[in-house]
Amino acid sequence: MPITYDTDTAIDIRFHAACSIIKEAAALALNMQPAPGKPAADLKGHQDYVTEADRTVEQFVTARLGTLFPEDAFLGEEHGGSSSGLFRWVIDPIDGTSNYARGRNRWCISLGLMHRNVPVAGIIEAPAIRESFTARKGKGAFLNGAPIKASTTDKMSEAMVEIGWSPYVPEGWYPEKMQALLHKGVMPRSLGSGALALADVACGRSDGYHEYVIFLWDVAAALVLLDEAGAHVSPFLKMGGLTQRTTILACAPLVAATLSKTLGVTLD
Repeated sequence: MPITYDTDTAIDIRFHAACSIIKEAAALALNMQPAPGKPAADLKGHQDYVTEADRTVEQFVTARLGTLFPEDAFLGEEHGGSSSGLFRWVIDPIDGTSNYARGRNRWCISLGLMHRNVPVAGIIEAPAIRESFTARKGKGAFLNGAPIKASTTDKMSEAMVEIGWSPYVPEGWYPEKMQALLHKGVMPRSLGSGALALADVACGRSDGYHEYVIFLWDVAAALVLLDEAGAHVSPFLKMGGLTQRTTILACAPLVAATLSKTLGVTLD
């Protein structure tokens, strides 16, 4: 007779297994990272890189998790997947591939767990900078085991906001958004990893992150982090994020209303 678990126990079992597997995957990715210099990668589009590590890490993680939890579904950036199953793992094997391919340190493995299309656990592992972000729904968000919260910045003139690069933006979008932020006294940034940018909002290093459109595998893990850390986030899943690239805005709570208006993005 098969063993059955309640939902919380099932999530905990999967989360702890994933934490161990991600550490192994991170070591694999570090060993495969190219040295600084010309990008060692293939181009899927303008500045849209894919490396051998992207494919290898995704296969490694999905194979290991698939052996432990054969009933679960998977969605990965490189190999796709299915949406059926009570639980679904969503993986971006190397988020920040443009950084990774040039030997830079700002990249991560992002792994989210969804239960009935609700994000319930997330791991963002950034081995080159020795940081591990973890969160489980209802149990808090953590950086290297220490609790994290969104920032308490309350003035736009003190805020730091990151704008993500995307090949899908219409002409003129970047200057418009940058000018809107600068007009409010915000310090803009663009650092090349959407998952880590969202994690920065969750831990208070940044007061906002906005990307014109982004995919579920980029944000599945971060959505749990942000919710548990008290950040405000646009309704990514309700706006179609389960099946298509979608706008995202994540904000520190005390500047959320102003930042939402400034960038023209509705929050939950």
